[in-house]
Amino acid sequence: MSKDEPGLTNHEITICLDGGAILGPFRATWSKDITSDVRELSKDYDAFLQGQPQERYKYHLHDPDKHVSHTLIIKFEKVTSIYDRVALKS
Repeated sequence: MSKDEPGLTNHEITICLDGGAILGPFRATWSKDITSDVRELSKDYDAFLQGQPQERYKYHLHDPDKHVSHTLIIKFEKVTSIYDRVALKS
């Protein structure tokens, strides 16, 4: 899938932890054809902040440009923020 096809979003995820540590940034791509948990990570953290218990701890972020997959195992109680930068089409 080329970068110009609709439905492709390129994310850069940075996670801030309690105490000041930072994880990332992690580059990840999401589309209907690329399996990546980049959107689920943000949705699940938002639900956690709204009082829902965390049900999932493991997320896979896929960067097809560099042929890299990041696996995050994270406990939301230790997270202070998640920054998701999305590259928009010009």
